[in-house]
Amino acid sequence: MASETIAQPKAKASPPRFVPMGDTALMVVFGEVIDRDVNARVLAFDAALREAALPGVIEAVPTFCSLTVHLDPCTTTPAEVAARLAPLLPQGGVERPEGRTWNLPVCYDGDYAPDLAEVGERTGLGRDGVVAAHTRPAYDVFMLGFLPGFGFMGPVEPALALNRRAEPRTRLPAGSVGIAIGLTCIYPYESPGGWHLIGRSPVALFDLRRSTPALLTPGDKVRFEPVDAAAYEALLARAKAGTLGPDDLREQA
Repeated sequence: MASETIAQPKAKASPPRFVPMGDTALMVVFGEVIDRDVNARVLAFDAALREAALPGVIEAVPTFCSLTVHLDPCTTTPAEVAARLAPLLPQGGVERPEGRTWNLPVCYDGDYAPDLAEVGERTGLGRDGVVAAHTRPAYDVFMLGFLPGFGFMGPVEPALALNRRAEPRTRLPAGSVGIAIGLTCIYPYESPGGWHLIGRSPVALFDLRRSTPALLTPGDKVRFEPVDAAAYEALLARAKAGTLGPDDLREQA
């Protein structure tokens, strides 16, 4: 993760910086904090780069505040790529790309939400208040990372902007829904994790049976829909069977 700064409103824009990363990559840095406007500039630049199809560019990887451009050192150099990238940099304010909107089910009941009661006490919202606050926004997908398909989404409402847990868990269940540092997430696989777990989703965020394995893309939006334990288990069975697909989860225009 590029930064552990809690998501900030209206970060001051700064001129992009080119940072060479050896002879095979170049990082273009747009800011230093997690911010919607900074991330919008990253994603706009990523879209412009894909459309330009510059020779020697293999792929580009967007993060919260930067875009890493991977290149073929046999055909180009970071300096040459930087010169070609400069005219593509976004000028002034930009709009976030019009990505897809996903409605993802989450069970906030009992053992599916081991930290919900504690978060309710710490925030003063109570269990129901935390669920209401967590399901109210449409979250921006800022970037993917940590695990395949893991989307960093936010910002959460200010009352839920807690720091990470003092002691991370060494193992947590796949589908665990967490909050920390002003963001929210779904862990795609069983893994270690230090975020506060307030629910669990049956959705497979990464599935090699799909033509595009990762469900989420930076620039998408996500809404969480509460479901009870019975509905969760039924949806989980469908996800495991491969019958809970993107068309079932995407918000229709």
